[in-house]
Amino acid sequence: MFIRMIPEIGHFALVIAMLMAAVQGVMPLAGAALRRPLWMAYARPMVAGQFLFVAIAYLCLTASYLLDDFSVANVANNSNSMLPWYYKFSAVWGNHEGSVLLWSLMLAGWSYMAARFSRELPRDMVARVVGVLGLVAVGFLAFVLVTSNPFERLLPNMPSDGADLNPLLQDIGLILHPPMLYMGYVGFSVVFAFAIAALLGGRLDAAWTRWARPWTNLAWAFLTVGIALGSWWAYYELGWGGWWFWDPVENASLLPWLTGTALMHSLAVTEKRGSFKSWTVLLAIFTFSLSLLGTFLVRSGVLTSVHAFANDPSRGFFILILLGITVGLSLLIFALRAPRVSQRTGFNWLSRDALLLINNILLVIMTVTVLMGTVYPLLLDALDLGKISVGPPYFNALFVPLTVIMCVFMGLGPTARWKQTDPRMLAKRLWLAGVAALVIAAIMPFVIGGEWNAWVALGLVAAMWIVLPTLRDLYDKTRHAESFGAGLRKLSLAYWGMQLGHLGMAVTIIGVAVVSNFEIERNVRMSPGDSVEVAGYTFTMNELTSRRGPNYIADGAEIEVRRGDSRRSFTMTPEKRVYIARGMPMSQVALRPGLFRDLYVAMGEDLGDNSWAMRVQYKPFVRWLWLGALLMAIGGVLAVIDRRYRRLATARDPEGKTRESAVREATA
Repeated sequence: MFIRMIPEIGHFALVIAMLMAAVQGVMPLAGAALRRPLWMAYARPMVAGQFLFVAIAYLCLTASYLLDDFSVANVANNSNSMLPWYYKFSAVWGNHEGSVLLWSLMLAGWSYMAARFSRELPRDMVARVVGVLGLVAVGFLAFVLVTSNPFERLLPNMPSDGADLNPLLQDIGLILHPPMLYMGYVGFSVVFAFAIAALLGGRLDAAWTRWARPWTNLAWAFLTVGIALGSWWAYYELGWGGWWFWDPVENASLLPWLTGTALMHSLAVTEKRGSFKSWTVLLAIFTFSLSLLGTFLVRSGVLTSVHAFANDPSRGFFILILLGITVGLSLLIFALRAPRVSQRTGFNWLSRDALLLINNILLVIMTVTVLMGTVYPLLLDALDLGKISVGPPYFNALFVPLTVIMCVFMGLGPTARWKQTDPRMLAKRLWLAGVAALVIAAIMPFVIGGEWNAWVALGLVAAMWIVLPTLRDLYDKTRHAESFGAGLRKLSLAYWGMQLGHLGMAVTIIGVAVVSNFEIERNVRMSPGDSVEVAGYTFTMNELTSRRGPNYIADGAEIEVRRGDSRRSFTMTPEKRVYIARGMPMSQVALRPGLFRDLYVAMGEDLGDNSWAMRVQYKPFVRWLWLGALLMAIGGVLAVIDRRYRRLATARDPEGKTRESAVREATA
């Protein structure tokens, strides 16, 4: 009897969670405005209760999947009795209703953590932050209950088995990619809440930026890993070897990442110098708004993609209203409160302040470029003004030059000083790095690809211009220490985080430049005994195989691969699967990964006469794309776990300000 009631328990828990979120959103904000300590005290208990009941609802939906309860429409439409248990677990968020519930769970979790780790903050600030997060939670929980109920029943016409999970989603990529991406999306809600709380409290000083920076870095790190996992998943799962196609759903995740990157740097300047106060608040608002826009694009049905689950216009209209209210009210509060902010600091055109501002502007221009290319075709279609397709040529033509220009300023930034920098000093410190970058870029295309390529050279010079000034800055900071090791130990984790983030960007740029210009692809017809040579490797089909998986039937090929005249060889086994429940074919690629190259084999169509269409690819440096993203994410996490950085956010004098020495130490 209890098992049959699990969906009803989950639905009831969601209703309770929404009521608690409403109290969380109203009482603390009213208490902060009216200076009522008792009302402000509702913040932490309500956010803990909301988190608890959303978690109960999520566990109930998970239990329904694991128990094959096909009386629940969500389970019947997205699972199957033959589906392995781990895919049943991930199928919870492999659909529209479940993914929005996961979003709500993560929002409740981030809100609880923000309340839990802010005990050193002023009570009114905590009340406003938690209150804003409560109002956001009300919007999403209402969205779940009104338009996207994951516990809707099919009784009494309950199917005997489920329709199965989309085969594209039956992969470890689904287990890892969406949760990481959502953690990044939702994490920016905390930064947004801090910005609105600071506006409402009229204290746009360095204090709120110190409180918001750890949450920004952590959300940005999650989003970086989420985007990288999505790229990796598309690379090996879709069977075409691509890692980024400027798909609108891909762009939806890139947009908040770009403004989030700008926000991280702007927060650093506001904290260190007291500059960019209004700009920082706007970036916080826009970053979370773009996260909501991404949700609208994926959940509204305006896009057709494996990532896009919803096709109900009412859902899209609901999210559009939520997005409009969030952006409209935020900008209204900003317009009313921001004029109080006074800008007391100035800086020279050649300073770290100016360089960070220029890079911020470039990141925003890149955001607008991607946004226009993504939304403009949708607007034309919605207004019946025709259909156009905006693809890679548009994005590459605008995005690549902007990235190169940004790299120029990234190289200058770490060695420049705050407020003002002597041009002669900067030239003296960086001329050798510039020459070395040009020399490396001129030589390495021959080493990597055997021929000179201008685009590869451009990518390499941009990457080296980031790396070499970083090494020079590291040398300057350690040369006066007793020993090199002692100098390294004196550097803070926040400093290492910054340098690792920049190094990760350089590694990613190298990967993009090399694989985009030196990859080799052959589409061939192969039968047992046939061979094809690609990039010095000989691929020989030894035999065709067939097997049955837990919920699919697979035709496969055994491919022996040998490099040149070497006696050593290895075997690759691509497959073509047909999933039984849906009758949907899928290519399971064979990969031979390496630090400097990937070998990639995918089966196409059965051509008859024991022959198959095969795609064989050689992809140099493709792993550097995801290695760079991992380095960037680790850099973001290092800044969060730096002890001195965390003391900066909690050690306050009676006026609520941190010690100036700690500021210099953590932001050096």
